[in-house]
Amino acid sequence: MREGSSVESIDRKTTSWRERALATIDGLETELDRLNNDSAYARGVRRHLGAARGAATRLRNPMSVWTGSAVDRAWANIHQAEVELLRLVPPSELEWWGINVLARARQHLGRNDPRRTKFESQLRRSDGKLAACDRGLAIQTMQAANIAAQLERVNLRSFRNIVLVTAIILASIAVLFMFLGILESDKLRLCYHPKEGLVCPLGGRPSVWDIPLVELIGLSGAALVGAATLRHIHGAATPYTLPIALALLKLPAGAVSAVLGLLLIQGGFIPGLTDLDTGGQILAWAAVFGIAQQVVTRVADEQARRVLENVRGPSYLGERTLRTVD
Repeated sequence: MREGSSVESIDRKTTSWRERALATIDGLETELDRLNNDSAYARGVRRHLGAARGAATRLRNPMSVWTGSAVDRAWANIHQAEVELLRLVPPSELEWWGINVLARARQHLGRNDPRRTKFESQLRRSDGKLAACDRGLAIQTMQAANIAAQLERVNLRSFRNIVLVTAIILASIAVLFMFLGILESDKLRLCYHPKEGLVCPLGGRPSVWDIPLVELIGLSGAALVGAATLRHIHGAATPYTLPIALALLKLPAGAVSAVLGLLLIQGGFIPGLTDLDTGGQILAWAAVFGIAQQVVTRVADEQARRVLENVRGPSYLGERTLRTVD
């Protein structure tokens, strides 16, 4: 096996979006071969499909996972190839492409978009069949829908990156608390002074493992409530795993919440709670505060649902659906 093909096979196994993109490319290439056209538009289709295949198969800079450059390059070229392919379709076959362009428009364009409404009106008058005179309108409508689809993916990726950055910041704070607790256990400690004497998470005296244990309990509580809330998050046919990013956000949030919550009790900021009597109570409250991080991260969950609802999966224009417009 050639070295390039082995690299390609390894990279193709990494993410499912590449497989969807490659399947779409294969379908468009088959359609182009069937048309048996060697015009400038046909050569342009092959160039775009080649660029899309390269973006979907070659190993990219790790930053492309963050910036989405490989995804954008692949789907931008696929969409442009679809536009050029639509120009090549002979009039005898053109009529059945209208319903697919309309499906793309309804998928990504708003109800009041002038291109969508105009295209819908034209198809209604022609009983759902695309006339040769409306080819230009179909191309414009499809281009607008493709741009809208790209913006949907950009918004999703941007929100995913914000969630990951927040998770990294919270994780850094949790690690800093842990090291301060280990290096300065006599200054930063989660101990209380009930009537019986000093009480700490691990016994009657401060330990370098007090804060790491509290953070572990808080993280565990956050993981538990995070697993329960994932049932409300629906995935999308996109390369960006937003639900996983949300789950990762809850873990350091729970660890930090556990430490800050116990510090608030220690400082008397929570009415009715001044001192905890046993190490078990301290750890129990750490779990409560870890679970309570959901009050803060729920905002991210709600925004994630809205973002995912606005993202529609990629569709393939070459799939012919013989039906009329409502």
